[in-house]
Amino acid sequence: MTGSMQILQGRGVADGIAIGRAITIQTRISEIYRFPIDPADVDDEVARFEEALRRTCQQVHHLRAQVDNHLGEELAGIFEAHLLLLQDAAFTGRVVERIRDELVNAEWAVHKTVEELEERFASIDNEYLRERNEDLRDVSRQLLRVLAGVSAHELSEIKGDVIVVADDLTPSETVHLGRQGVRGFVLEGGGRTSHTTIIARSLNVPLVSGVEGITGVLTDNDPIIVEGDTGMVVLHPTPPVLTDYRQRREGLVLRERELLATSMLPATTRDGVEVSLMANIDLPEEIADAVRFGAAGVGLYRSEFLYIEKSPAMPGEEEHLSFYRRVVEAAAPFPAVIRTYDLGGRKLAREVMHTEEENPVLGLRGIRLTLARPEVFRTQLRGLFRAGLYGDLWVLLPMISTLDEVDRFRAFADEVMAELEADGLPFQRDYKLGVMIEVPSAAITADLLAREVDFFAIGTNDLIQYSMAVDRNNEHVADLYQPLHPAILRMLAQVVAAARQEGIEVEICGEMAGDLRYAPLLVGLGLRRLSMSPRVVPAIKTCLRELNLPELEALAQRCLEVPRASAVEAEVHAFLQSRVSLESDLV
Repeated sequence: MTGSMQILQGRGVADGIAIGRAITIQTRISEIYRFPIDPADVDDEVARFEEALRRTCQQVHHLRAQVDNHLGEELAGIFEAHLLLLQDAAFTGRVVERIRDELVNAEWAVHKTVEELEERFASIDNEYLRERNEDLRDVSRQLLRVLAGVSAHELSEIKGDVIVVADDLTPSETVHLGRQGVRGFVLEGGGRTSHTTIIARSLNVPLVSGVEGITGVLTDNDPIIVEGDTGMVVLHPTPPVLTDYRQRREGLVLRERELLATSMLPATTRDGVEVSLMANIDLPEEIADAVRFGAAGVGLYRSEFLYIEKSPAMPGEEEHLSFYRRVVEAAAPFPAVIRTYDLGGRKLAREVMHTEEENPVLGLRGIRLTLARPEVFRTQLRGLFRAGLYGDLWVLLPMISTLDEVDRFRAFADEVMAELEADGLPFQRDYKLGVMIEVPSAAITADLLAREVDFFAIGTNDLIQYSMAVDRNNEHVADLYQPLHPAILRMLAQVVAAARQEGIEVEICGEMAGDLRYAPLLVGLGLRRLSMSPRVVPAIKTCLRELNLPELEALAQRCLEVPRASAVEAEVHAFLQSRVSLESDLV
C-alpha cells in the first residue's frame, strides 16, 4: 500500500532507530455495539457467526498443536478447554438463538451470551469452575476478533525488518517477539517504566508508546520508521527521509562502538571519586552484555522475569539455581543483587494467588505476595541460597513497607536453610540482605530500616509513582510522573543520609540511574552505586569522568532548594551544557 508521509508523536521509551514494515496486532477488543438486523438477513448473520466459529476453531486447533510440540501436553490442555467451549451448544446455540430472537448482530449476541455465562460461572461454589471464566473470556475475545476481521499474526510471520504496531503487548509477548527479531515496537498505550518497556530496552529494541489510534491508520506491510528516543513515528517515509534515518542509525552504531572502547576505563569522576556502575538484568541475554559493557557487577536482577518467560508455569528449584548461578558467577568478583519475586497485577495475582485483585498496585505484590504463598517463595529461596555458593550474593526484598516484613522474611529464610541442611544440600548462609526503598513509608523510616539490613536499593520507578499518586503507565497523567520533583529529591537525600549514618551501602536501580539527565545529580546527592541497563554504562561512565565531585554536590544543593520540577530540570540541563562535551549527543 502507498500513501503520503505522516508523522505521529508518541513517547520515546526505548532508544534507537528502527526502519521496516509494519505488522499490526490488536490485543484489545474495541467497544461492542448492538445493531438491529432485518428479519430477511437473519440467516446470513447466523452463517457469518458460524463461519467465524469455524475459523476460530481452526486457529485454536493450530495453537494447540504448536503448544503441544514446543511446550508439552499439559499446557496444550489450555487450548483443549477453549475448543470444548467453542463446541458447546450451551454457548453457540444461545448465540444463534439470540441472533434470531432479538434480531441483533453476531458480535452483540456473542458479547451478551458471554456476559450471561460469566454471571453463572461466578455464582458457582467451585473454584475450578469459577476459573473457567477466564477461558470463556479468552475464547470470546478470539471469536470477536475473527468476526471483526482482525487477523492474529503467527510468530512465523515475523521475519525481516518488521516493526510491530499494537494497541498493547504483555511482557511475555514482548520477550517472544523481541527474540524473534522484531526491529521495533509502537504501542498505543504504555509508559516509560512499564515491564513491556523495560524488556524492549533489555533486548535493545526501539519502542515508542502513547501513539493513540495508530492501529487504525496502518495496513500490514506499510513502511514505517520508529525513533525510540524522541518518540517520533514516520509512516510512508519519502526516499530522502529514509536515507536520512539510515545515516542517523549508522551514526548511532558508530557512537556505541566509540563508547564501548571506553567501557573498561574506571568509573571515576575527574577528581578521582569512584562510582560503581552496575547492571540491571532482566533476561539471560543481558548477562554477557553486563560484562561486555564494563558493569561492576549486577545491581538488580528482576527475578520475576524468570516467571514471565515461563508463564503460566512456575520455575522449579533447579531452574532457579541454574539461572541465579549464571548471574552470580558472571558478576564475580563484584556483587550480584537478586531481587525476590516482585510479582503483582491482576493477571499475576490470579495465577500465583488464585485471587482477583481489584487494585493490584496497592494490593498483593512484591514481598506481600511471596510471603502469602510460602510454597512459591520456598522454591525460589532454595535455588537462591544454593546459587550463593558461586559468588557474592546480595538478596533484595521488594515492596517493603514495614520492619515486620523484614522480620517475617528472616524467619522464613531460617526455615528454608534448615530444610536445605536436612536435605544435605550445600548452600550459602552468609549473604547480604537488602530492601527496596520504593514505598514512601520505607523512605521516611529509612533510618529505622538501616539498622536492620545490610543495604538499600532505591527503586525510583515505584517511589515516584507512589509518592506522586500517579499510575506510571497511564498516558493521561504522564506529565505528573516527575523524577525531579522536590519531594523525590528530598526523599533520595534522606535515604542516602540514613544509609551513611548506619554505615550500609545504598544503590539506586530505577530508570533515573541510567539517564544522563539525572545520573550526575544522583552522584551529587551522595549516591556511589548506580545500576542501569548494561548498554548505558559506557555513556554514564564517560559523562562522569568529565565532572568533579564538588561541582556535583553544589548542583545537588541548588536543586534541593528549587521549588518546582521544571526549575530543577532547567538547572540540571544548564549545568550539563556547560560542563559535559557529550551532552548534546547523549542527553
